[in-house]
Amino acid sequence: MTLLEQALAWVETSGPWGQVLFVIVYIVATVLLVPGSALGLGAGALFGVVRGSLLVSLAATLGATCAFLLGRYLARDWVAKKLEGRGAFTAMDEAVAQEGWRIVLLARLSPVLPFTLLNYAFGLTRVSLREYVFASWIGMMPGTVMYVYLGSLARAGLERAERTPAQWFLYGAGLIATVAMVVVITRLARRALGKRRLADS
Repeated sequence: MTLLEQALAWVETSGPWGQVLFVIVYIVATVLLVPGSALGLGAGALFGVVRGSLLVSLAATLGATCAFLLGRYLARDWVAKKLEGRGAFTAMDEAVAQEGWRIVLLARLSPVLPFTLLNYAFGLTRVSLREYVFASWIGMMPGTVMYVYLGSLARAGLERAERTPAQWFLYGAGLIATVAMVVVITRLARRALGKRRLADS
């Protein structure tokens, strides 16, 4: 059992405090550059789509904010070294200087850097904390819902005896709609970022 699996098992057996513990685990994982996809799936399995999405959205935004503040004030040299030679970040930094939160939003919808490192990277840009938090929260929502939904489907599969064919149809239709939404949004965001780079060149 991995450390993340152990953490999720701990959350599941913690009763009413499980949700608080989940948020704390997610924040720590984000700061430590651990991808949150497994935790998103776990949230869907443990808490269902609605509550899981709310918890992951809150935790991911808080974790991203902590990493942003660390990158801006305590770990600037380390982050700058990690990003050295990455042309995508240089272009993003210039775009953020001109358009602020819009570029943060597009980057969240179509990451040009790994999500966990992107949290720190934005700390080196000139975007304000308020704009960063708002754009990150909105931009992370589609991916959050998709991972949580997948996690809830896995839980439903274990409880398949309790599901009717109609319920399985709705689950499947919901999954297709969610994935389609994420794909469309991602393509639109990539196209917008591509046009922005061309305009700057």
